[in-house]
Amino acid sequence: MLRYIIVAILVLLSQSTHAQVEMADNFRGEGKIYVVIAVILIIMAGFFYLLFKLDKRAKQLEKEIEEK
Repeated sequence: MLRYIIVAILVLLSQSTHAQVEMADNFRGEGKIYVVIAVILIIMAGFFYLLFKLDKRAKQLEKEIEEK
């Protein structure tokens, strides 16, 4: 029974991966892949900016706590 479940999951995963590759090929063919990459890079840059900002603020708070 477990084998059938594993096989079914693998078949579903392979089909979804194939659909994603087709979508990526379409974007690449139409030149939209650069827009997708640019949006992803902007979002990641925003996350990293927030992380560094939060880290800096956390260090300031730790320093204030140590001084008290």
